[in-house]
Amino acid sequence: MIGLGTIVNTIAIIIGSLIGMIIKGGLKQKYQDILMQALGLATMFIGLSGAMAGMLNVSDGTIETQGSMLLIGSLVFGAIVGEWIDIELRLEQLGEWLQSKVKIKNDSHFVEGFVTASLVVCIGAMAIVGALQDGLQGDPSTLFAKSILDFVIVMIFASTLGIGVAFSALPIFVYEGGITLFATFISPFLTQTVISNLSFVGSVLIFGVGINLCFGKKIKVGNFLPAMIIPFFFH
Repeated sequence: MIGLGTIVNTIAIIIGSLIGMIIKGGLKQKYQDILMQALGLATMFIGLSGAMAGMLNVSDGTIETQGSMLLIGSLVFGAIVGEWIDIELRLEQLGEWLQSKVKIKNDSHFVEGFVTASLVVCIGAMAIVGALQDGLQGDPSTLFAKSILDFVIVMIFASTLGIGVAFSALPIFVYEGGITLFATFISPFLTQTVISNLSFVGSVLIFGVGINLCFGKKIKVGNFLPAMIIPFFFH
């Protein structure tokens, strides 16, 4: 069944978030705070490992760097365009609209949970590759594996940021579902090199999410999302 991977991933995020909410109810504030720091550190190193995998190349026993111009160009373009559109603000407004529709009041972390979790689960190669495999071959295995990872990630997010995390299921459903639906049309543009570069740039953005989790909102990660367009033109 084409699209099964997206459905399973969406359900995994919802269930993981609900379990995280149950855990949150039994945690004192000091444990929620330390979990937030732990999650921030983990997110930073997940992003860092992906970035280093894209930038470092071992040739004849020598470590060489690559992709520096791609990274600089992507981030500069993303910063200018994203700040002009103010994507971060749009994401926050979407989160506020969702919060008003579900009538959840007195939840100061709702918008933060929605935006942060949406960025983490949507950015990355597994979402793209898995959705393409599902759409072209009817093979949801990669998205099944991603579902397990997302389940754990959102469970921890929800244990500190609350129910807003569960609503990250909406953008992942649209994002992965859209790629699956139009896989035949977009697959010629998503070569292995392009996907690797997308993963590389996306990992840097995930690192930025980790910084925000550890130290408060220091980087408008949402405003850097247009950076994900540059690998197509670079290739």
